[in-house]
This record gives sequence, structure tokens and C-alpha cells, in this order.
Amino acid sequence: MSWLCQYNRSKLARSVCSSSSEPRPVQLCVMLQCFNRSSCQRTLSAFDSLHEISPSVKNIKQLAYGALVRQASQLREELRQKVRKPYKEMIDVSLGDPHRAGVKPLSFVRQVLAACLYPELINSGKLPVDVRQRAQWLLKGCDGGSVGAYSSTAGIPDIVCRVSEFITRRDGGVPSHPENIYISTGSQWALTNILNVLVNREASPKTGVLIPAPCYSVTSESIMEWGGVTVPYYLSEEQGWELQVEELHRVLESAKGVCNPVALYVVNPGNPTGLVQSRESMQGVIRFASEKRLFLLADEVYQDFVYGEKSKFFSYKRVLAEMGPPLSDTVELASFASVSKSLSGECGLRGGYVELVNLDPAVLKCISNLFSMDSCAPVLGQFALDLMTNPPQPGDPSYPLYCVETQNIRRMIAHNGKRVFEVLNSLPGFCCQPVEGGAFAFPRVHLPSKAIQKAKEMGMPPDLFYSCRLLEEAGVFVRPGCEFSQKEGTHHIRICILAAEDTMEELLRRLTSFHPQFMKDFS
Repeated sequence: MSWLCQYNRSKLARSVCSSSSEPRPVQLCVMLQCFNRSSCQRTLSAFDSLHEISPSVKNIKQLAYGALVRQASQLREELRQKVRKPYKEMIDVSLGDPHRAGVKPLSFVRQVLAACLYPELINSGKLPVDVRQRAQWLLKGCDGGSVGAYSSTAGIPDIVCRVSEFITRRDGGVPSHPENIYISTGSQWALTNILNVLVNREASPKTGVLIPAPCYSVTSESIMEWGGVTVPYYLSEEQGWELQVEELHRVLESAKGVCNPVALYVVNPGNPTGLVQSRESMQGVIRFASEKRLFLLADEVYQDFVYGEKSKFFSYKRVLAEMGPPLSDTVELASFASVSKSLSGECGLRGGYVELVNLDPAVLKCISNLFSMDSCAPVLGQFALDLMTNPPQPGDPSYPLYCVETQNIRRMIAHNGKRVFEVLNSLPGFCCQPVEGGAFAFPRVHLPSKAIQKAKEMGMPPDLFYSCRLLEEAGVFVRPGCEFSQKEGTHHIRICILAAEDTMEELLRRLTSFHPQFMKDFS
């Protein structure tokens, strides 16, 4: 029997299924961050002292990246005011947001959403017939026929069923069941809620979660916010950021006496590494999770972006099913996907899903209750999810244009990944692993000792110092590796390659000019 099935259900029911009206810690944190410093002080004066604020909120670290964000904001304003710079505009590749980086939205998606928001278009004849039919079908699933109405907690039932059908097709016929799927406000929101179930605040020793290093910082912060402990396992950079089972065994052993690991978090394709796991690698991870009785959390949001010549995406759900009993019947799994990280790139619509496998029905009920506390995912995000999982088919009027647009995006990101690999590896001090999938390159920067010393004098991590200089002198906004739990003593930058090809070429031109001069200045 799995650890979740042995969990004290009465305690789980009290902690997860409660409907307290108090602000949740994450919500409070967001509210506090929305004010400037003076207004924050006025807000906090309602408390007798800072000590009365939830420890989980006080312990959330301000990311070093925040200083870079403020610098970028100031730079944008200076450029707006025509302050003289060596460049006319800033190139922002700090986030995995393709539309922000100039990638054009898919016409089919925007046309359907437009008709859903303004139903008069359905009968106007100004849109392709399949667009109007899809909008009409989507609106029929809404109470009152309006996107402004609430939906069911788990999502609009017809859309949930179609997501289930998509998963079954994707996984070569491995069945997916709608009752195990929850549509969410993006994958990170769903992951945070599952972590809320996994992490027992009252446990001693504390609950541990194995996470990759490097790893997206929000995930580790979410674990700690819920009272858990992160147990980083290092991906092998020299082997193209490979996930090695030997490393999982090492860190699990090191966690003894520190925490009680209950879950293993994997990201495939990788963020920020660009690794696409092989089927054999995934099988090893699944056997490890089974042997150590760990809940498997599979972040698969970049499954649309696989472009390595020998790479192919397999979901953990499929690999687990094809391994057969007893593994396929016992390993507990949650897999996540999102419209933000799909070909549609609709980050602002906030839509995603989580599928749960092999969970105890009592636990599933508690998760359902937990998700219901936040009502429902945005209806437009749910519509975008349906369009992602059920795009136009051959014979549909919108199919030719959809194919052209999606093929252009795939060609663009494959081209950008190859160019970043080639150009950066030609620069002294850079080492970039091949980018096989996902939206990012994560090159290592071997910084001169004088640059490292200068960064230390300024009280900042060396790769943040490098990123600040790159932003100011070249107008290129990247994310420093210190945000991703990189191995101690190494320095990286993360570059989003989901950008228009001409934008990426200009970025590489600027970096090629900036980097040698930086190395010379601190040699």
C-alpha cells in the first residue's frame, strides 16, 4: 500500500477539506507584493508586530532576479524617454512567454475565442465555418451560454472528456479517465495544490520532495511555503543534463535524518535544461519511485516542443502503463500540462490540467474538495485548453493555415536552439549543451576571478552581476542561473529561445559583441 493510502485520513480531511475563509499564505503574499514599500508598511501596521504574520509568508525569499526586473523596468523607461543607448530596444528573453517575445498567436485560437466573447460573430460569416462551429459548441457547455458564468470545479465536463480523449490518443491508446482530470489555472497552480496534499506541515521530521537542480525557483519556493523541504538532485551537465538514477539514490540517502521524502518531481522536457528524457531513463525513474515508495510528479508542460534529431516525447503515464503490473497499478503519479507552454503559447489565459493516476479514492475526494476552494479555472483558459488538445483536422477550413503557423513555430524554435548552441560555444568562456526540447537554453559561463570578486563586493551572485551588465550594456534581458539551484561554483544564464528568428539573431549579435569585452575587462 502506498504512503498516501497509509496517511492519517482524518488529519488529511481536516487540513485539506476545510473551507476556512482566512486568506491562504500564497494569496496574502501576492497581496503584500502588490503594494510599494510605503503602502506595505501601512498594511502591516494592522498587525501588532511582524511576528504575527504567517511564518510561511515571512520565509519566502525575495529572488535576486527581482533586482534585474527593476533594472529592466528602469531601462524600458529610459528607452521610452529616448535616453541614448547603444541599442534602440531591449530584448527580453527572461521568461517563457512567446507572445511577449514577438511570436504571433495562432489564428484559429484567437478567432474561436473572439467568437466566444462576441457571439454575434458566429452568425456573421466573417469567420471560417469550423471556427464558428467550435465557438458555438464551446458556448453550449457554459451556463447561460456565456464565458462569464462559473463552470464545474474540475472544469466544463465536455472539455474534461475531450482532454481525456487527447491523452488517450497521445499515449497510444493507454486509457485516460475524465474523473482523474482537473482543469486548473495553469500547471503551477495545480502543482502547488498537489504539494499542499503531499506536504504535512505537522510532520517531524519535515516532509521532503526530491527536485531537479537546476530547477524553476517557484517550485522549490512552493514546497517550502507549504512547510516542506527540498531535496535537490543534480542533473549531469556534462552528459547533456541527463537525469541519473544513481544521483537519486545518493540524495535520498543524504536526506536521512533531515526529512522524510515522499515525492519525486521531474521536468520533461526540461526547464531550464532543454533535456528530453529517453524511455529507458524514464523507466529507471519509475522503478526508483516504486522501490522508494515516492509519489511521482511529472511536469510535462513543454511536450509540444521536442526538436532534437533523436529525441521523442513520451509521457510518464504512457511509460508507466507500458511497464505493466505491478508498477502500472501501484506507482502514484500526477502529470501536468498547460496552454501557456503549448504551441498556442497563451500564457495570459491561465489554463492547464493535472491527471492523477493510481490514487486512493478517498484521497481523490479530498483533492477535489481542495480544488473546489478556488471555484473554477478561467473559462477562456478552459476553451484554450480544448483548442490545444483538439486542433483543426485535415479537411477543416482552418487546417491549412493552422499547419503553416504551427510548423513555422516548430521550425523557429528548432532553428533558435541550434543557433544558440553554435554561437555560444564559439565564445570563450561559454559552454552550452545541445537543446533538444523545451523553451530554454541554459549555457554555463566560466567567469573570470576578477568578475566573481567584483560581484562579491557588490553583494550579488556572479551570474546575476553578469546578467546586469549584459542588460545595461547590450539591452539583453536574460535570467541568471542563481535562480535555478545550480551546482555550487557554477554560473549560468537562461535564455528563452521562443522568440522570432530575427530577434534571436539580434540577441546573438549583441551577446557576441558584449561577451568578449566583458571577459577582457575582468581578465
